[in-house]
Amino acid sequence: MDRELKALAEVGLALTAAEAALGEGAAQAAEVRLDEADAGLEALRAVWPRLGPAERRVVGAAATPLRARSDAVRRRLPRRRALDEVVAEPDPEQERDPAAAA
Repeated sequence: MDRELKALAEVGLALTAAEAALGEGAAQAAEVRLDEADAGLEALRAVWPRLGPAERRVVGAAATPLRARSDAVRRRLPRRRALDEVVAEPDPEQERDPAAAA
């Protein structure tokens, strides 16, 4: 149970760091910390079947608000935008034969 509690604490710390980074305008850093938090929650989900009923109550009660925090911070991240595709403009220097230019 100690491992699970430590994992929950690490998830909480990663979420706090993500919230702080997003508040400072560092969206990429926030996303990295969110990924760490989500990985921690996934690891807890992987050990869930091995936990007893009392452990599941404790871990579940703590993990639920952490997941909600993670989702809330992810919704606040700015959306990524793809660059528009543009037609390449011909470059006159590339059109010339280097031997003819000399």
